Amino acid sequence: MPPSAAPRPALLVLALSLGVTTLSLLQSLVVPVLGTIATQLDVSAGAAGWVLTANLLAAAVLTPVLGRLGDLRGERVVILGILVTVSLATLLAIVTTSLPLLLLARVLQGASYGLFPLSIGVLRRELPHARLGVAMSVVSSTLGVGGVVGLVATGLLSGNGADYRTPFWLGLGVALLSLALAARVLPRRPPTASGRVDWWGALVLGAGLVLLLLPISQGHTWGWTSPAVLGCLAGSAVVLAGWVVLQRRLAEPLVRPSMLTDHRTLVPNLAGVMVGIALFTSFLAVLQYVLTPPERAGFGFGASVLSASVVYLVPGGVLGIAAAPFAGRVVVRRGALPTLLAGAVLGVAGFVMLAVLRGMPWAVIVGGALCQLAITVAFAALPALVVQAVERSETGVANAVNSIARSVGQALGSTVAVTLIAGSVDPATGFPRDVAYTQVALIGAAAFTAVVVVAVLGIRADPQGGRPRRDPLAEVEQATAGAGEWSPVSGIR
Repeated sequence: MPPSAAPRPALLVLALSLGVTTLSLLQSLVVPVLGTIATQLDVSAGAAGWVLTANLLAAAVLTPVLGRLGDLRGERVVILGILVTVSLATLLAIVTTSLPLLLLARVLQGASYGLFPLSIGVLRRELPHARLGVAMSVVSSTLGVGGVVGLVATGLLSGNGADYRTPFWLGLGVALLSLALAARVLPRRPPTASGRVDWWGALVLGAGLVLLLLPISQGHTWGWTSPAVLGCLAGSAVVLAGWVVLQRRLAEPLVRPSMLTDHRTLVPNLAGVMVGIALFTSFLAVLQYVLTPPERAGFGFGASVLSASVVYLVPGGVLGIAAAPFAGRVVVRRGALPTLLAGAVLGVAGFVMLAVLRGMPWAVIVGGALCQLAITVAFAALPALVVQAVERSETGVANAVNSIARSVGQALGSTVAVTLIAGSVDPATGFPRDVAYTQVALIGAAAFTAVVVVAVLGIRADPQGGRPRRDPLAEVEQATAGAGEWSPVSGIR
């Protein structure tokens, strides 16, 4: 089919943001209902935990392949294929009463992780230099904001013993709306790259990532020094090293090996791991703490699910949405690395407040909001750094690698936080000890401190501070296609 006309930038950003919201919503909405899944399906808590693990493992395998397919076949067809798959998978999750089929649904939902790198590829091709930073920031912000929406909505929809399937209806509705809007808005364009998909490389990389993420996700159940955990980690090191050797020998590798060692991509990938750690530790440090009844545990606020969601989580989500366009402008004017540094400093401050002042409700609200704002700002900077480091033909796969880095961080953050909290349960009260939440908050502060260090090192290596670099060829193509008008209010219109 012939190429379609350029879409209005605001409508394009809305469509892509809704798709990324589908990803983050489906990722987080199962977290509050794992216990309910175990009870209603009559399985152990460990078995129910695979609802999270299966999704994460599938994402690790599928994301780089989908990113590369977007570069080779065009983002529109791949995005629509993902949304159809995710919609059918979510419907399966709603109708099934079987854990194996629920796990199958979660595996298929793992394809949604490909929506983010593909969306960045669309934005890079369709929008001119001056608009790209704000647009990427708005789309990226939905990664964190959608997670908050998923946790809040699930808490409200599944309270008082409600069916765990109820939140999936929300996921299905968002996925179908995203599919309809994407089919209407996404333009038909020729691929940005030529060649083929390195299927062997994808298989080996997927195996290595599964061997890495599996013990991270299940270590608290298997035991961190168990033969299964140590064997998987050793196997991961061997397989991933073999994958690098394989990629070096191929004329058309899945991921260019030099991409992984170039400081321009190493900085956002290392920062992505740390921000991923902070993402889930912030949720757990706030949500579980405020739900704890003080009369039984000696700390906490005894908040209801409704107040915990609306009072303690929603302010950070709203602040993140409002800050996203502003963060995008800062990326364009000051550079992505200073923006990343500023966000990391906010994150350190937020987690320190949660560590030392969380006995006061206002401190938890402010600290949690600062953490969410820091994550939004970091998400605005990371794709800008990746885009500046690679050619347009590698946009999808490069952002897929960064998505994997964030996923690894999220797995680490959630596992360490859960292990600390579950391992500190006081037999006398049946609740975790207060010190566990201090430790979780300090881990979040340490993660953002590492981002500060990475950003400072990146600024020293790049005197431009990660400022966007112009792509003359892309601007000629975009001017020929005719983009929409620029709005000084939202940055996109």
